[in-house]
Amino acid sequence: MAEASSEPSTSMSGSEFTLYGYFRSSAAFRVRIALNLKSIVADQCFVHLRRNEQFSPGYAKLNPQHLVPTLVHRDHVIRQSIAIMEYLDEVQPEPPLLPRDADGRARVRALSLAVACDIHPLNNLRVLRHLKDMNIGEECRTDWQRRWIAEGFAALEQELAGTASRFCVGDSPSMADCCLVPQMANARRAEMDLSSYPTLLRIETACDQLVAFRNARPENQTDAE
Repeated sequence: MAEASSEPSTSMSGSEFTLYGYFRSSAAFRVRIALNLKSIVADQCFVHLRRNEQFSPGYAKLNPQHLVPTLVHRDHVIRQSIAIMEYLDEVQPEPPLLPRDADGRARVRALSLAVACDIHPLNNLRVLRHLKDMNIGEECRTDWQRRWIAEGFAALEQELAGTASRFCVGDSPSMADCCLVPQMANARRAEMDLSSYPTLLRIETACDQLVAFRNARPENQTDAE
C-alpha cells in the first residue's frame, strides 16, 4: 500500500471559495452547514488530522495554528469557524446567520461561543491526544469528554428551554444552530445519554429536517472513512 501523503488533498469545482477541513472536525462541520445554508459551493481541500496533515509545510503557511477549518475566498484567508461564518454573513448577507437586531446578534454570538469556546476546545482531537500522551487511559479520556460536554449542555438547555423557538434563536437557523448540531454529534460519538437535554434535541431535530444540515454531516463528506 502506498504511503499516505502529508499534504492536504483537493476536490475542485472551480468555486471562488475553498474550504480546508476534515470530515470529523466539528469546527469544519459548522462551516459546511453555513456554506450550505447560503448555497455557496466551495472547493474542498481535505486535511487529515489523524495523519497530521495539518502540520505539512503547505498547510502551515495557510494556518500557522495547524487547525481546521480555513476558508480561502479570492485573496483572503480566514481562520477560525466563528470568524469564517461571520465573514460569510458579510460577503453574502442572505439568508442571514445572525439576526438584524443588536440583541439578537449578541444572543446568537453568545450561544455560538458557548459551544466554540467553552465546550469544544476541551474535547477536541489535540486535547485528547495530549491526555493520551500523559498515559491517561481511554475510559478516563471519554469521561473527560462527557463531563465537559454535559456541563456545557446543561447550561445551554437551561438558557434555551424558555427562549428557543423552532431553532436556537427564532424560526430560522442561525450561527448558533451551526455550532450546536456538530457538538451534539460529538456527544453521540462519546456515547452520551442526551435525554436530559430535550430542548437541544428538539432543535437538533428541526435542523436535521433541512438538507443544508444533512449534507454537512461527517458521514456525507468525500473524505469520510
